[in-house]
Amino acid sequence: MASEPLPGLAQALIEQSPEFVIFSDDSGIIQVWNGAAERTFGFSKDEAVEKSLDIIIPESLREAHWRGFARAIAEGATQYSGKSLPTKALRSDGARIYVEFGFSIVLDAKGRVLGALATGRDITERFEKERANRKRLQELEKLVE
Repeated sequence: MASEPLPGLAQALIEQSPEFVIFSDDSGIIQVWNGAAERTFGFSKDEAVEKSLDIIIPESLREAHWRGFARAIAEGATQYSGKSLPTKALRSDGARIYVEFGFSIVLDAKGRVLGALATGRDITERFEKERANRKRLQELEKLVE
């Protein structure tokens, strides 16, 4: 293994990840926000850390998000572990984007919940292309009828 200690290596891996990495404590307060999160959501690390996850959750999704978050924290697991979940998110300028998240609950060595980890990527461009393709297919199907 590299001579660099794990904490330094872990920090480099998080910061240099091509996907966003967000860790919040068990109250939903952001503790880790990497460079990809800055690029995806438009908030600097200083603007995001110690803020609620609400800064990236659209108002219409917050109630469901917090209900699921509380359940996952209480159970120490999430039904979405190991799965990718496409959803809407907010950028700092208020724009809505589509992101694909992976979630997990982070536990300490004794199995106590430390918080929640989300990783992912912006899929807005892919989502918009797929929507345009579906619309075009519907138009073509109408022509054939």
